[in-house]
Amino acid sequence: MNFALTQEQEQIREAIAKICAKFDDAYWLKKDKVGGFPAELHRALAKDGWLGIAMPEAFGGAGLGITEAAVMMQTIAESGAGFSGASAVHMNIFGLNPVVVFGNKSQKQRMLPPLIAGKERACFAVTEPNTGLNTKKIKVKAEKKKGHYLVSGQKVWISTAQVAEKVLLLARADAGLTLFYTDFDRKKIEVREIEKMGRHAVDSNQVFFDAYPVPEEDRIGEEGRGFEYILHGMNPERILIAAESVGLGRCALKRAAAYAKERIVFDRPIGKNQGIQHPLAANWMDLEAANLMVFKAAWLYDSGKPAGAESNAAKYLAGEACFDACQQAVMTHGGFGYAKEYHVERYLRESLVGRIAPVSPQMILCFIAEKALGLPKSY
Repeated sequence: MNFALTQEQEQIREAIAKICAKFDDAYWLKKDKVGGFPAELHRALAKDGWLGIAMPEAFGGAGLGITEAAVMMQTIAESGAGFSGASAVHMNIFGLNPVVVFGNKSQKQRMLPPLIAGKERACFAVTEPNTGLNTKKIKVKAEKKKGHYLVSGQKVWISTAQVAEKVLLLARADAGLTLFYTDFDRKKIEVREIEKMGRHAVDSNQVFFDAYPVPEEDRIGEEGRGFEYILHGMNPERILIAAESVGLGRCALKRAAAYAKERIVFDRPIGKNQGIQHPLAANWMDLEAANLMVFKAAWLYDSGKPAGAESNAAKYLAGEACFDACQQAVMTHGGFGYAKEYHVERYLRESLVGRIAPVSPQMILCFIAEKALGLPKSY
């Protein structure tokens, strides 16, 4: 049993940290204020081939595992980029796994290299306003015509829809839920950005399709098996979100500890007080424990072993630990924690992403109760 990263994984961490160092606190503070996709970070990662870290080598990727992808995504978040940086490339890392597994050779050759090279960006259109996590009940319709489908309906909380060139779309065809990877043409698709609490650098949107044409050759696998296909991306997504949450939590904790050493009140650093020390120490332990679950889940997935319980547990534990650490970082700073120039208030806002998405803490508890403990299904 070895808990250390391999030499290659350490090199990944160092290389990503070096890239992220070019995007400092001032960069992310500006992005938080004015919004705008962090295209510079996306280009820098694409230039060095990192967007294909978990993609097959045959199509320009590195052919590495979700473990290495987790190292990468955690490092981005921990650099201070948080979810603003991680979410800019998150979909590229895991999102096209259904295409890798179920796409035909022609589709893989056509779809994967542009994404890996950073020439195309993809959004993930599954969630709908009235179905939430009940994915099997989605209503967006894909009507089969000769040689193509006409897609109609509404999706919500679609990240990067303002900038993406492609969309991985789940819709209901005659045979059932069907998966497509196709062009995202904003001249023919209505996209309305949702003003939200945080992560302003990465847009979230309502998306409206009205008889939007999708070529039949853009359908992934068989009609009616789309839900089965997207399940292959769910555990990696949970693992990566968890890794990013740990990274953001560590960033907040490091900043809080530094401030506690520097801030002098009553002629002594506030970090000398146990009322400051103990919560931060507890945050450190919670983050480290969550991190162990993250990499256990990643190892299980990369080893081809069942990883559902561990992936969900990692997402739950990391989301909670990150939120607690970010909240404590604000409290450690006192009034200054409420000021944007100290950055921790942004971390706190962004930490909620890892608690809410892509599945709620309550649904994870239901899943663990049923799958790990054998209790009856509650919903």
